[in-house]
Amino acid sequence: MPENYRRGSEVISRMLEAHSLEELGRMLSPKPGNLPPRVRNSSRVDPQWIDRRWELLSAAQEARQALLDEQALADAPRFQHNIENFIGTVKVPVGIAGPLRVNGVHAQGDYYVPLATTEAALVASYSRGAQLISEAGGCTAVLFDQGVTRAPGFAFANVRDCGQFVVWALSEIDAFRTAAEQTTRHGRLIDLRFAIEGNHVYLIFDYETGDASGQNMVTIATQAVCEYIAEHSPVQPRHMFLEANMSGDKKASALSFTNVRGKKVTAEVIVPAELVRQFLHTTPEKLAQYGIMAGLGGVMMGSMGVQGHYANAFTALYIACGQDAACVAESAVGVTRWEVTDEGALYASVTLPNIMVGTVGGGTGLPSQRACLDILGLAGPNKADALAEVAAAVCLAGELSIAGALCAGHFAQAHRRLARGPATARDGSGS
Repeated sequence: MPENYRRGSEVISRMLEAHSLEELGRMLSPKPGNLPPRVRNSSRVDPQWIDRRWELLSAAQEARQALLDEQALADAPRFQHNIENFIGTVKVPVGIAGPLRVNGVHAQGDYYVPLATTEAALVASYSRGAQLISEAGGCTAVLFDQGVTRAPGFAFANVRDCGQFVVWALSEIDAFRTAAEQTTRHGRLIDLRFAIEGNHVYLIFDYETGDASGQNMVTIATQAVCEYIAEHSPVQPRHMFLEANMSGDKKASALSFTNVRGKKVTAEVIVPAELVRQFLHTTPEKLAQYGIMAGLGGVMMGSMGVQGHYANAFTALYIACGQDAACVAESAVGVTRWEVTDEGALYASVTLPNIMVGTVGGGTGLPSQRACLDILGLAGPNKADALAEVAAAVCLAGELSIAGALCAGHFAQAHRRLARGPATARDGSGS
């Protein structure tokens, strides 16, 4: 990753103005010994253990009171299987956007969507887009595919052994399925792909995970498959790894973009021109022009797909509803498209191949997160597919709103007004 010559020189010059080379050498050198006490890793949440952890910290009493109020302490037993070394909770503001009408295969109805964020203007933007979609009769949302992958890697002496191993592995899919499904009541091994690179083999296992997001489920199931391989393979690998970085786990990748990791959903809406003018203060033609320019910008930038800000929707929704927030890295890829229909209306769609959501397991049972799923009416079993369709609809609402603001020239104005307040909005001050 090369650095720009001018900026790199400026950074180095500033460092040398503040410190001599000798000082920098001392500052940047390893400093062994004299460590403070280690944190004793534990999931215990009883008060004496919490007290011991706080005793390690030099933070003021106000910090403890902010993180460990009475409610956090009372709820501590419920966090035991979701956190280690517990010292309290962080509260993120939650707002609601909506109503959002979704006409899906699994999600049907009007939803008020809880979004957890510290970014001003975000909830208002999504709410505007949701209301526009609802006024147009709602968006169509269809879940087309689903599967969560885990990709172990195996090293052999040569490519001949790789070929022999792959031939055997493909004949053992039923045995792999039996081994995997003995570890879970809800997961199912549905497919197996492979890739050979030199004397390395990558096996890519695809699972259905029911109503759970399924990251832990597929990890444990694939470990069982690897143990079966170690015991039964006719050609033994020199070494193997449970995950060899080819599953797309928590990263944007071409493989998951063109296939699926999680749930693949398309959502679309046709918005009459008058509603576009009323809600977005622009026209379908201007939005289509923006789509062309933004699409080319995304291509030149090398983005994985072309979209405006899916990450805002997923981060806020995932935090509110107890999802794995790190999965935003893979979820926030996809394609947004704008067209003008023959009748002069706006056609808008989003296609998202990696929506990682669940309505059971993980953080979905924690008090605040369960409450947010309850607001959506999507808590508990048999609701995960509906949550995925709602998530796609939320992304569509956000794309409509941000593109409309950019086309109308209101983007900076909205952030100035909502993030800085009326005084700074008038004088333009603030940072």
